[in-house]
Amino acid sequence: MALEPDFDGLYGKLMNEEDVRVCKDIPDSACSDVPRNFFLQVTATTLTSLGDTLINPKTTLAWLLGAVGAPIFLVAWLVPIRESGSMLPQLFIAAQIRHYARRRGVWILGSLLQAAALAAMGLAAWLTDGALAGGLIIACLVIFSLARGLSSVASKDVIGKTVPKTRRGRLNGLAASLSGWLALAFGIYCLMLPPRDDDMRFYVGLLIAAALLWIVAAWVYRLIEEAPGATEGGRNAYREALSSINLLRDDAPFRRFVITRALLLCSALSAPYYVLLAQDLQSGLGMLGAFLVANGLANSLSATVWGRMADQSSKRVMIRAAFIASLLGPVVIAIHFWAGLPENLHAWLFPVAFFVLGVAHSGVRVGRKTYVLDMADGNRRTDYVAVGNSVIGAILLTTGLLGVLGIWIGAAGMLLLLSLIGLCGAFLAYSLPDV
Repeated sequence: MALEPDFDGLYGKLMNEEDVRVCKDIPDSACSDVPRNFFLQVTATTLTSLGDTLINPKTTLAWLLGAVGAPIFLVAWLVPIRESGSMLPQLFIAAQIRHYARRRGVWILGSLLQAAALAAMGLAAWLTDGALAGGLIIACLVIFSLARGLSSVASKDVIGKTVPKTRRGRLNGLAASLSGWLALAFGIYCLMLPPRDDDMRFYVGLLIAAALLWIVAAWVYRLIEEAPGATEGGRNAYREALSSINLLRDDAPFRRFVITRALLLCSALSAPYYVLLAQDLQSGLGMLGAFLVANGLANSLSATVWGRMADQSSKRVMIRAAFIASLLGPVVIAIHFWAGLPENLHAWLFPVAFFVLGVAHSGVRVGRKTYVLDMADGNRRTDYVAVGNSVIGAILLTTGLLGVLGIWIGAAGMLLLLSLIGLCGAFLAYSLPDV
């Protein structure tokens, strides 16, 4: 192909090693296609990650429900549905897609379904209002999340067959970094030109733009050269799902990884409490833009570094990132209550802390994604991803119960509690085997 030399050259420069043709843990037939497949997957993942930023349930979708006049109780369902809806069914999804020796098409189907759900969401917001609009938006989000589960399971298997070990961390890191830079630009836009809360065209435009990103990503993904894989177990999805869940009982290293990953959810769950503490000092869309910029900077500056480190030891990446996220909370609380900062500096303490938290969370994500990819191959990798995501999805649904404690201990107390949980996860990560 005419573009092959360009892919090879870029790949060689990125790896910065003489032997760029490392083909560890992938079929020999796929070795020559590694550079091309690497950048195609980086491109597709970057596009969908940017789309995730545009339709963030904590910001865009929450404001959208308010703009259409939806009942306020529907807002509480946005994050659980968005996260858990894509994770809980993965046991059954994984068992079903075993029928297919090539799983690239499953990812493409999931991407197109996500695009359709977002377009329908935009139409619902434009043509209806009130409880009907809110209900339709939530229904579209359910479809979006289920389709996301299709792509999640398939992507891990496709990466495992097309990108060798010691290169997968850099794939995840580069994609996260690129999408972080693009999200940073969006954050700067919101900081400088904040939209009105009732600007329906702005929010509908975001949804349509995000849908187009998933369509382009599907077109890019179809160009990946994927070798056939194992199809064992592609029989009864329910029976195979029950069989897969036994991994938690029989596979001690995997069970320890899932428990560690659950404890490390603190890096994601603690983020809203930094925002709540900042709102006590200064509110407004300008400060919201500052948080978006901080998050975009954190991803763009750190993800590639974490990716390189993960290719050396994804276990150490999880440990270091977890310690940063967990120790940050007590430090920020101490400064907030006892340092006596001037008011103008005090308000900016939390966007700065949010940046550090974003760096840590990026490390946790890149580390655990690379770790689970390197733990196994073939259908066992698919089982690990599906079981792990299903369990984490169930846990996420129950984390709302933790929020009840916030009534008594406040945002600062919740931040300290989550920091303690994260420290437990960091110490438990020490016991994980090196992969």
